[in-house]
Amino acid sequence: MVLEGLSSLFIGFSNFQWSHGIMIVVGCTLLYLGIKKEMEPLLLVPIGFGAILVNIPMSGLMEEGGLLRHFYEAGIMTEIFPCLIFVGIGAMTDFGPLLENPRILLLGGAGQFGIFLTLLLSLALGFTQLEAVSIGIIGACDGPTAIYVTSKYAPHMLGAVSVAAYCYMSMVPIIQPPIMRALTSEEERKIVMKYEKKTVSPTLKVLFPIVVTLVTCLIAPMGTPLMGTLMLGNLLKESGATDRLVKASQNEIANIVTLLLGISIGATMSGPVFLKPQTLIVLGLGLVAISLDTAMGIFLAKIMKFLSGGKVNPLIGAAGISAFPMSARVVQMVGQKANKRNYLLMHAMGANTGGQIGSVLAASVMLSLLKGMGIV
Repeated sequence: MVLEGLSSLFIGFSNFQWSHGIMIVVGCTLLYLGIKKEMEPLLLVPIGFGAILVNIPMSGLMEEGGLLRHFYEAGIMTEIFPCLIFVGIGAMTDFGPLLENPRILLLGGAGQFGIFLTLLLSLALGFTQLEAVSIGIIGACDGPTAIYVTSKYAPHMLGAVSVAAYCYMSMVPIIQPPIMRALTSEEERKIVMKYEKKTVSPTLKVLFPIVVTLVTCLIAPMGTPLMGTLMLGNLLKESGATDRLVKASQNEIANIVTLLLGISIGATMSGPVFLKPQTLIVLGLGLVAISLDTAMGIFLAKIMKFLSGGKVNPLIGAAGISAFPMSARVVQMVGQKANKRNYLLMHAMGANTGGQIGSVLAASVMLSLLKGMGIV
């Protein structure tokens, strides 16, 4: 009896598999990136720790009735966590730079082309249509959108897609500069874009989220939960009448949901489930998607440069992805390295906020097309 009792104390060791060990190392790596390198720490730290917890054998955390299972089913599978995150993002976003120069919204659209190109590549590699959509959306560089789409239509890929989306989003300062330098000449990077701050009326700022919601959701209704919550958060901010709700959205709600969202994603990274060749392919395709988004944004900015007579710096096209505001800061950094008189930040911020709208709209269009084809 005593020996049986002692053996039960070490049941975790007796059920420990090599895949558990690898994923614990992966979890520790995410913790290192979040804590030491400060790469998206608010998400990588809970994701990393969640990955460690779920790979402790016999813990029961993701079994029926387990703690992390409750978080996962209540927040991820019901779509509540991604949508609440979007309320917070909307409440933190200033669309002023975009409203000052509306044509820059085109760059936010071009920055999503990598999604569709990667979707086609995924289909060619044998993924199903729903899996291909989930992989392609990594290119949006928008974690909540990737989680929303994947949890709804390809939940078995949620761990790989989520980790790819957030890791690559945090690695934007590493991924984008080489692509930007490769696709632009030294002379193009030196182009100085004048910035004259224009007054955007408070009324226009209030009307913007309402109009965007109506137009985009009527075009692609399947994305209404995402676009609606994003624009609700922005409306709260711009209305000037809901300060308490704005502060709660930006702070308490966003912080609590981010914690629960991160640990729930980490809980999907069990070694026996996560460590498959498919996971590596997903990670590779995610990198392709973000790279293509960056390239397509730069190519459109080059066309705008030509049409404007050389007044547009093509670098700002790289900010058309949804990694806000990191991508805009990268554009500013690369631009100033080429020309110290360059101040591209506000132009890039406009493209970056346009990318936020573009990423949600791209996901909405794909889901609505799948709905129309009877696939979902």
